[in-house]
Amino acid sequence: MFAVYAESFSSDDPLSGLVLGERPEPEVPDGWTTITVKAASLNHHDLFSLRGVGLKAEQLPMILGTDAAGLDEDGNEVVVHGVVSDPSWRGDETFDPRRSLLSERHQGAMAERVAVPRANVVPKPASLSFAEAACLPTAWLTAYRMLFTRGELRAGETVLVQGAGGGVATAAITLARAAGLRVLATSRDEAKRARALEIGAHEVFESGARLPGKVDAVIETVGKATWSHSIRSLRPGGRLITSGTTSGPKLDDAELTRIFFLQLSVIGSTMGTREELAALVTMLDATGTRPLIDRELPMDQARDGFAAMLEGDLFGKVVLTR
Repeated sequence: MFAVYAESFSSDDPLSGLVLGERPEPEVPDGWTTITVKAASLNHHDLFSLRGVGLKAEQLPMILGTDAAGLDEDGNEVVVHGVVSDPSWRGDETFDPRRSLLSERHQGAMAERVAVPRANVVPKPASLSFAEAACLPTAWLTAYRMLFTRGELRAGETVLVQGAGGGVATAAITLARAAGLRVLATSRDEAKRARALEIGAHEVFESGARLPGKVDAVIETVGKATWSHSIRSLRPGGRLITSGTTSGPKLDDAELTRIFFLQLSVIGSTMGTREELAALVTMLDATGTRPLIDRELPMDQARDGFAAMLEGDLFGKVVLTR
């Protein structure tokens, strides 16, 4: 079958190990099923894989992709939950120390077909296209959990989303607005600030700019470059929810004094559960909210999508379709 896969690693030139070609049909263990992929979306995780982060040489070749939507064995339209927990695990799979994502221990979703645990299949409503549904399992699910599960945000509160343009940040802006929150967003790029307004932000600011008032919560995926601004933007008792460090994890100043004196909460968040993915799908179906797709490409043009992500020339998701 046709697939997009990593054949080798390179930290300096990750696309050098990217191959578009034929791979064997997926192996289907007991309790698993095969999904015919109609759309798959890109994440920074895929670039990390090409750099050798989270993968070992003996696992290659590895089909990339954690996110997909398609048809199950009975022809039903479904979304694939990309978090794979240990078969013995019960409860929230994001706490399973043995959890992985598709394309880590198991072949990924950028292929004609992908094998997944039966429990990882979520019904797709007809209101969502395959391309839209394929955007949800990583970036949008991460944003949903950050906002509503870990952050416990409620309608009427104010949230600051750092780094508008990234997949999680874009999702957070859209979901927060749909849930009745007041949404502020930042970006270094004027065009991205304008786009943030278009997708739901009430106000936008340059990165690091002084805000008109303190916020109840900050959605933080940038790390080092925005951390101090995030902490200083919170009201007393506010919470910072973090799920990434795209600018680096090492801080010059963790702002610890401000954190304890103002009784701030710093909350980590990673991916989400199947139940949260199902709730996210239901929310989009009920509200008409839709993922922002930067570009939609045939799967055999995947290299162009990877190049755009590598260059940072995106606002929204890259989706590969079949």
